[in-house]
Amino acid sequence: MTLAPRLLASLSLLALCAAPTLFAQEPYSLNEESYFEKPGVNVLAFSNPPGGTFFDAKTSGIEIIHHGERTATNGDLRLLPTPEQWDGMGVLVDRQIDHQTQTITTLLEYPEHELRYRVVVKTEAGKILASIHLDEALPEHLVGKAGFNMEFLPAAYFGKSYIMDGEPGLFPRHPSAQMITSENGLTEPSPIAEGNELVLAPADSKQRVRIRVVEGDQPLRLYDGRSKAQNGWYVTRSLLPGGKSGKVAEWELDISGLENWIREPVIGFSQVGYHPNQPKRAIIELDSNDEPASEVSLLRVNSDGSEELVARRAPTSWGRYLRYRYLEFDFSSAQDEGLYRIEYGDTKTNAFPISKKAQEGNWHLTLDVFFPVQMDHMKVREAYRVWHGADHLDDALQAPPNYEHFDLFAHGEDTDTDFAPFEHIPGLNYGGWHDAGDYDIRTQSQYSTVQLLVHVWEQFRPERDNTTVSQARKYAEIQRPDGAADILQQIEHGTLALIAQHRAVGHAIPGIVSGHLYQYPHLGDGITKTDGLIYDPSLDPIASSRTVGQQYLPSTVDPTPNEPAPIEENGYSSRFDDRWAFTTNTSALNYGSAAALAAASRALDSHNASLAQECLQTAKSVWDYESGREPNLFRVGNTTGGRLEEEKLKAAVELLICTGDAQYSDAIRELVPQVEERFFLNAFILAQAIPFMDGDYRDRIRELAIEYKENAQEMVSENPYGVPITRGGWAGSGAVIRYGITNYALHKSFPDLIETNPVFRSIDYLHGVHPDSNYSFVSGVGANSQTVAYGANRADFSFIPGGVVPGVLILPPDYPENKSDWPFFWGQNEYVIPMGSLYLYLANAVEDLLKD
Repeated sequence: MTLAPRLLASLSLLALCAAPTLFAQEPYSLNEESYFEKPGVNVLAFSNPPGGTFFDAKTSGIEIIHHGERTATNGDLRLLPTPEQWDGMGVLVDRQIDHQTQTITTLLEYPEHELRYRVVVKTEAGKILASIHLDEALPEHLVGKAGFNMEFLPAAYFGKSYIMDGEPGLFPRHPSAQMITSENGLTEPSPIAEGNELVLAPADSKQRVRIRVVEGDQPLRLYDGRSKAQNGWYVTRSLLPGGKSGKVAEWELDISGLENWIREPVIGFSQVGYHPNQPKRAIIELDSNDEPASEVSLLRVNSDGSEELVARRAPTSWGRYLRYRYLEFDFSSAQDEGLYRIEYGDTKTNAFPISKKAQEGNWHLTLDVFFPVQMDHMKVREAYRVWHGADHLDDALQAPPNYEHFDLFAHGEDTDTDFAPFEHIPGLNYGGWHDAGDYDIRTQSQYSTVQLLVHVWEQFRPERDNTTVSQARKYAEIQRPDGAADILQQIEHGTLALIAQHRAVGHAIPGIVSGHLYQYPHLGDGITKTDGLIYDPSLDPIASSRTVGQQYLPSTVDPTPNEPAPIEENGYSSRFDDRWAFTTNTSALNYGSAAALAAASRALDSHNASLAQECLQTAKSVWDYESGREPNLFRVGNTTGGRLEEEKLKAAVELLICTGDAQYSDAIRELVPQVEERFFLNAFILAQAIPFMDGDYRDRIRELAIEYKENAQEMVSENPYGVPITRGGWAGSGAVIRYGITNYALHKSFPDLIETNPVFRSIDYLHGVHPDSNYSFVSGVGANSQTVAYGANRADFSFIPGGVVPGVLILPPDYPENKSDWPFFWGQNEYVIPMGSLYLYLANAVEDLLKD
């Protein structure tokens, strides 16, 4: 080491040692919500169990919420230096909270390794002590693999430095650690630093964390998990010793907390602005220790930049929700058109319009850009940019029986087709949308999207044409009109995927998805995910060894190092990379698909008459087929259809609208008692049937609407936003939009009973009136919006205009979160196509209400 680095390291260490005030020593308390807190710092210990529907959601273990931002997670025993999403995690067995000793003890296990362990977290002298305890020594095969890990959010530490045992370093903006290849061909990154004490962000008092090894003979290592996967985090890790039981590892966490720190207020308001005649309400979110200000001001912004006071009044106290306090500021009386800002204390919003045009066309990006970008089997261009090529033209291979896939698809003993496992199923390589941020075709998403797009068309008639779509050329071009209504072309594209299933195998199927884990998290142009050539086993020298393989093999190598070079002949190849079709013939899927096909037949009648006719005939045939057999109730994950009675109801309503046939109205009457319990989820489709049913039916739906109104009011009164905010692993924008749509549909049927305020509250929530932040959850819509989202371009920390993110995730016990700087949280930021259609409907519904 040269003199300069030695001197720098020594001075850095000396500065830390000589300035104890840099590390706040205020004591922690274990609060009523069972996490440790002091000003500026919360430390959670397994408030949320490890794992989840899609495995590691990075919302468990020991976690740090640092001056309002969650910056660390997954403090736990792990079996790899930088685990990927599907790598093993401990299973929660028990969690004990001892307020007297200020200790949280969590018992977990790896049952597949016969390993049980405890993670003990306690506080001492203003610091956190975290330790791992074993009743028995590590199994021999885990020695050198099991370690104490904790992960730190890269976005929180970009541009920051660290010090390891006095040696300074910078957190890499892009991973560059030397990779190590094991004998089995798997890779792991080497550590970027190693020692006994690590200080993260020593120069930043809002993010500084010191980790010191207290117990254990292994050093502390710092890794960059992004070397293995773009959604990886920075990882600190100490290996656990072999041949030892009891306390085998302990870290001391010294987390800086600013004295008397108070989170800045968040003023929730609509980033798109407001129509003069709509309700206008801002929600102010305050730190629980903040003293409310006495006044809120509405300011008008003039063309010369000056501001004038329009209104000033005391906010209304709403109370506490989750960890924050809330105030309300109603400014509905402001109806003059212009630009405005809201001021509360030292916080002032960006400018927003009050204008008769504020709610017009906010859905354009969703139809113009988001839906075309999601189109599967098509090349999609926008000006100089090609979003992706015509992908997955080699669809699809028959998925094998008795197999559970890693993305909620599965087969039992029967595949319900005549195709052999891994045999190519012709005719599945057209139509459909990439369901989400990944590249699968989930039929349930496809048919719900088609069905709702039809209702958008029928009820609001958006004849906007700003996109060229050519099915013959498998080509779409954004920002280039072609003389056809864009929404009809999107309905057609989704419908083609649905009818393709009936043409190919005679029924609806769960969907089409990557068969291999290395392909599933593909980041890049979808056309590079497969070779576009149909797999031919006769060209494959190792065809006999092709099996489903290890489901969660933690390898993203493509192709595997030992695989022969591919052979290509006349549109076929030896490359075993084609997507798989899961083909179970479930009744719920058939009804759901039939509902969408029947609806599409109406919309497409003047656009593609032959397809419209085929859709209606297929839907009627499906109804007759399902009516004549015992229902196939095979269920797995979220890929085999919704509840049978609800999917059947949708089919009956759409077929009734198409045909007026009494058999469908009779079926609806029989189904109403079966779906009444979940009226909130079924009110929209029940309302669509009202014009085609008798007076008794209308009266019954009105009775249910009265009950719904009472129950909904109780539900939405739990939070200050006046909409249903759900909890769980997937955030709740969808529930909020459905709430708005339900109230719109019921208002149209019973205007004297159901008011319109819930519709406006729902759209305002999407546009910025929500917990945690105030940007719009519709990318590119509004002055500020979510522009770092979980789309196919998430590795670029970018967005797809018009996509709608799930929004605020409520992390147990009380933390609302939507990350605007980290796109890889699927539960907060992943686009899915049903959300696009829901937003299209709600935004048009708001326009319709304001026309009156």
